[in-house]
Amino acid sequence: MPSGLILEDLCVGYDEADVLTGVSLAVRPGEITCILGVNGAGKSTLIRAILSLTPPRSGRVLHDGQEITGLPTHRIVSRGIACIPEGRKVFPKMTVRENLLIGAYGDRNADTDTRLAGVFDTFPRLKERLDQLAGTMSGGEQAMLSIGRGLMAAPKLLIIDEPSLGLSPLFVKENFSVIRRINETGVTILLVEQNVKQTLAIAHHGYVLSQGKVVAAGDAATLRENAEVRAAYFGKN
Repeated sequence: MPSGLILEDLCVGYDEADVLTGVSLAVRPGEITCILGVNGAGKSTLIRAILSLTPPRSGRVLHDGQEITGLPTHRIVSRGIACIPEGRKVFPKMTVRENLLIGAYGDRNADTDTRLAGVFDTFPRLKERLDQLAGTMSGGEQAMLSIGRGLMAAPKLLIIDEPSLGLSPLFVKENFSVIRRINETGVTILLVEQNVKQTLAIAHHGYVLSQGKVVAAGDAATLRENAEVRAAYFGKN
């Protein structure tokens, strides 16, 4: 059975409306796989289905050769799958330290000091602000904190939802550089984004969603050069 994350013929919806129809894709170990698409394409629903927040109506989700379709979310997380949500969603009235420690909460055997040290190697600024309330930080700093919290789970697979959302171009560039460095440490990444130029600069492989279906797939270079995909989905990116 292949390792990594595999989605087979996934159908997901809310009430009577289908959002994803027959979606199949593979996130290969050690790579950055991206999911591209405009608002309403079904990207967030795809993440919710993987994490069983919105269980699929049909199809399968497999991780490292084992089916995880419909498992309770905490069990999926315990398998080494962590998610950095869209819009960062830090806990504003908690300190940086408290936010980070929540990331390792589900792992009773976690060496939190070692994990914190790893986060500080990636984001030295967080170490300087350990006792600062997260809600008083800038958007870019909150983005660092959100990624750091995800790393505290020591994930095998890190799902990152719209990391460029609401950030200045400088922080967007810095965020994508950090994502590449995280991947270089061996963490598999599923990157869900609208920022096509930045995403394809770091991704190994990608899929384009439109109206709940995969309409294009290939390595990053193939997607960059696909004229039809560029015209339909990438605009001026």
